[in-house]
Amino acid sequence: MKRTVKAETVDSARDEMQAEYRFDYRKSRPNRFATRASDARIAVTLDADVAVVFTSAKAVNRALRAMIEVVPAHR
Repeated sequence: MKRTVKAETVDSARDEMQAEYRFDYRKSRPNRFATRASDARIAVTLDADVAVVFTSAKAVNRALRAMIEVVPAHR
């Protein structure tokens, strides 16, 4: 029969935040995904009813560019 550990006997120190963490930055590496995001893209979450109409980023961009041409420029 396997022995199980009771919840009361588990060390609660593992669950608490430490006052200070020491990281070894000598092993760190540059972010390999940073170059992908460098072309000034922004993520936007569409509401469900809007996402039904605009099923791709291309469709959303086309509609927004059309609105930019129609609406007077804000200065």
